[in-house]
Amino acid sequence: MLHRIAGDLHIEGVSLQEIGAQYGTPTYVYSESAIRRAYSDFDTSLAGQPHTICYAVKANSNIAILQMLAELGAGFDIVSGGELRRVLTAGGTAEKIVFSGVGKQDWEIELALEAGIGCFNVESGSELKRISRIAAASNAVAPVSVRVNPDVDAKTHAYISTGLKKNKFGVSADEARTLYRVAA
Repeated sequence: MLHRIAGDLHIEGVSLQEIGAQYGTPTYVYSESAIRRAYSDFDTSLAGQPHTICYAVKANSNIAILQMLAELGAGFDIVSGGELRRVLTAGGTAEKIVFSGVGKQDWEIELALEAGIGCFNVESGSELKRISRIAAASNAVAPVSVRVNPDVDAKTHAYISTGLKKNKFGVSADEARTLYRVAA
């Protein structure tokens, strides 16, 4: 991936000096082979098991990267209608899209239902009711999964903590059972 040739740093055989001269700095440079290798490593390790590898679009919504991952067969984890549009534009398969996040707007839910996404990750009982209401209004069935908050301290920075009861993400295991019964 990264190596030096005559003292000049290269990525996949291309000089970073030349990239900087052509495109200016700062600039982002991605390694297609590294991305493909990482995807393949995950896919190979799960061989023999039913699986879908979902890329979190919020990590990087670069269309070229999304296209490459779609070609590899990846699914996508999205948190907005804009991300849904980008994935579909990049050739992502709607059935392999998981819509996560606590801030889903009604129009985004409608768009996701119309596209035929794989499922909504439900974060609360009120969100499940809202998704159900919107789906019923359009004679659609909303596939859902429930995000369980395990109330476990990962001992990480407070700004990125998501697994404690006090965090806004997910529901307790008991509430998840209730929500699954309601959704069924």
